[in-house]
Amino acid sequence: MGAGHDHGHGGHSHGSHSHGGHSHAPKRFGTAFAVGIALNTAFVVIEAGYGYAANAMSLVADAGHNLSDVLGLLAAWVASVLVRRQRTARFTYGLRGSSILAALFNAVFLLIAMGAVMWEAAVRLVHPEPVAGGTVMVVAAIGILVNGVTAWLFASGAKGDINIRGAYLHMAADAAVSAGVVLAGLAIWATGLEWIDPAVSLVVAGLVVWATWGLLRDSVAMSLDAVPPEISPTAVEGFLRDRPGVSDLHDLHIWSMSTTSVALTAHLVMGEGHPGNGFLLETADGLRERFGIGHATLQIEEAGGPDCRLAGACAA
Repeated sequence: MGAGHDHGHGGHSHGSHSHGGHSHAPKRFGTAFAVGIALNTAFVVIEAGYGYAANAMSLVADAGHNLSDVLGLLAAWVASVLVRRQRTARFTYGLRGSSILAALFNAVFLLIAMGAVMWEAAVRLVHPEPVAGGTVMVVAAIGILVNGVTAWLFASGAKGDINIRGAYLHMAADAAVSAGVVLAGLAIWATGLEWIDPAVSLVVAGLVVWATWGLLRDSVAMSLDAVPPEISPTAVEGFLRDRPGVSDLHDLHIWSMSTTSVALTAHLVMGEGHPGNGFLLETADGLRERFGIGHATLQIEEAGGPDCRLAGACAA
């Protein structure tokens, strides 16, 4: 618990700050990242080589997608390591925000890669070229296995960490994409219709963009310090107002410090002055248990004292 801090509100010294227990550290996925990167790098080389040899745009497109995933996995891996770095005098929260940046990079890079794929596929629709359907089927079938295994490695962390969810979504989408490419190869082999290859590439790219949009939306919101979507600010405010002795509150802020930890600050106005450390600990525990907010900073103000300069500056 911090001691009282004078914020210059008419010379009135405000109460303590409570730093509640932080949320659990993110699970370690070092092995998953290493295996996933190795498998996908090898597959990118194989798929691109056979794609060019077979003149199959769908394979080349999928190889480009898988290359972007390798870079995305590298960024996510680096971020998962950086979030564990200790805080410094300059980076007072450590480097937790790096996981948000990695998720944002992952989403943007993937969307750019898919834009390039869709452009090339559109050109191929206008000027179709012969495609070796059998080669397409065999290589894409290998892709289903590679991407499916990699997605499984990240499945356990997909719900609790947007950074890991980004890796999982990419791998799961790749497995589905490879399945679509297999069907395209089968259709080309059976019908000889060359336009099927670029058409499937467009569908594949569209599905990937659709799957990535949520990741982009969430990572942008996190980078702008938005309240996490699973937390209701109204419910949090109600909980704080219902705490014993609280007559009012203001300057309530809730934001993500990383892809796995949430912080809160608030000024609580109390008629009987500072309630003691027990009140702060209980309130912080309640915020953690009910809302998943692991880092709560609560400032106590005495009712009837000088007005806090922040009271009207920000909406609660």
